[in-house]
Amino acid sequence: MPRLPTLSRPFFRGRATFSVYDAPVLLGVFGLVYALAHVGRSMTAPAVPESLEISLGLEHVPYYLFRSTVRMFIAFGASLAFTFTYGSMAAHSRKAERILMPLLDVLQSVPVLGFLSVTVTAFMSLFPGSMLGMELAAIFAIFTSQAWNMAYSFFQSVRAIPRDLQEGAKIYRLTPFQRFVRLEIPFATNGLVWNSMVSFGGGWFFLAASEAITVLGKDIRLPGIGSYLATAVEAGDFNAIGTAIAAMLVVIVGLDVLFFRPLLDWAQKFGTGSAMDEEYDSLVLTALRRSRVLTLFQDRVSAPLTHFFVNRLPSLLQGRATRTPASSKIWAATGWVTAACAGIAALLLSWHGASALVREITPGDIQEVLLAGLMTLGRVLASVALASIVWVPIGTYVGLRPRLARRLRPIIQLGAAFPANLVFPLLVFVFIQAGVDIGLGSILLMVLATQWYILFNVIVGTMSIPEDLREVGRVLRLNRRQRFRNIILPVVLPYWVTGAITAAGGAWNVSIVAEIAGLGDKTLTCFGLGSYMTHATIKGDWPGIILSIVTMSLFVVATNRLLWRRLYVYAEENLRLET
Repeated sequence: MPRLPTLSRPFFRGRATFSVYDAPVLLGVFGLVYALAHVGRSMTAPAVPESLEISLGLEHVPYYLFRSTVRMFIAFGASLAFTFTYGSMAAHSRKAERILMPLLDVLQSVPVLGFLSVTVTAFMSLFPGSMLGMELAAIFAIFTSQAWNMAYSFFQSVRAIPRDLQEGAKIYRLTPFQRFVRLEIPFATNGLVWNSMVSFGGGWFFLAASEAITVLGKDIRLPGIGSYLATAVEAGDFNAIGTAIAAMLVVIVGLDVLFFRPLLDWAQKFGTGSAMDEEYDSLVLTALRRSRVLTLFQDRVSAPLTHFFVNRLPSLLQGRATRTPASSKIWAATGWVTAACAGIAALLLSWHGASALVREITPGDIQEVLLAGLMTLGRVLASVALASIVWVPIGTYVGLRPRLARRLRPIIQLGAAFPANLVFPLLVFVFIQAGVDIGLGSILLMVLATQWYILFNVIVGTMSIPEDLREVGRVLRLNRRQRFRNIILPVVLPYWVTGAITAAGGAWNVSIVAEIAGLGDKTLTCFGLGSYMTHATIKGDWPGIILSIVTMSLFVVATNRLLWRRLYVYAEENLRLET
């Protein structure tokens, strides 16, 4: 009988004796709570002009950096909730997958400016005169740069669960919630943690666009390192620019030490007999496990609550559902009614928006947008192909060597988290000096911003190859080509497809800054859908914004159906490994 992974293994371990680690842990907890309370008051304060002014003084950088980090983690928490809900629905129902996954392709490809065009006005109208509306708009924009990649990772991991583990869950008669907690989350944890690091990098990339919002004629600057950097660039203050970049590097390294490395260390507890089971040592996690306070908290609070929600509550709900079978029909009817109401509302809004487009958009505008979409599509596919050619061989080489992967992971994470748009002006200077057309240069800019999705997924896929299969390859003395075709490819291809889909979506997103690149008083612009949307957003041209978003969505859905989804289905049906 296969052994099911479980989340019952404690995050913290240690004897309930006094430890020297308790003092720093308590100080850290109380300091974090106090800082969050202070930031919470600032986020809900009245919106006055003074609160929206960005000072370039160096003494304000730590506060701005903390405000941005809080927004990043709030968006990250919302992304996790979205990932577990959305990914589970798509993974467990083929009918839901046909709707939800193309919708996810569209959502991840709509640039942040497209979301901001709608959400800024909506959130500000919900909370008039308060900073909360603008804060929620910025957090939602960061959420849109994090959630889609994580949802793809979880969906792919759930669909790749071996059949023996699935049969084990049936034999143990796990409820859907128990299966979700004891099997699906543990099995997906490693890939989700690695992709979370890439998603965090995507959040840093669009931080300036999320905090320094210039949309529909409005200029909003929220206190944060992103708006600080945007203000420094506009002022040409190179000292402030260097300070902002250095501060972001410090916080990225700090998050690696304090958050991601402990998370990776903990995630190895859910090993599946592959190279990913290699331990990641974390001094922070060791200190947390040896803390008496946290050990008591886990024993007295966390463990009983986990046991109740994972074991007792599903049994009680299952028994109640058995005694009242009509309840399932009631819930089903409620779901259908809710879906029907949402569909009617969507149709009415779509009809209203379509009517506005018909009145104001000319056939020439449609032809221009379609041609622009084709140009951007070509650049997106070229960027994915170029990134794959470079990083698939490197990713498989690193993934086959766990010790090397452990050493390179912080460097790779730093590169993924570092906002690539900060080096765009330097590259634009090189393009100008070398006479490189921005149409070709934008492909390189897209590669720099999205290459990490492919690299991380290829490394994770290679490291997930079971050790017994590697041993079989050595025993049979397979050459490199045979090992790649018969052992590596069946495991890595689904991960690469996931990385390619998210990289393509990220490339569509980056097109808004890659097809319009500026340096001082010089601006290079190439014909494409990203530049079209940027111009429409700056001018507040709602028909142009809607038309460009709809066109981009159509291109994304068509590409997904004709290319990515077919590759994914082929990999799932013909290259699936059963361990």
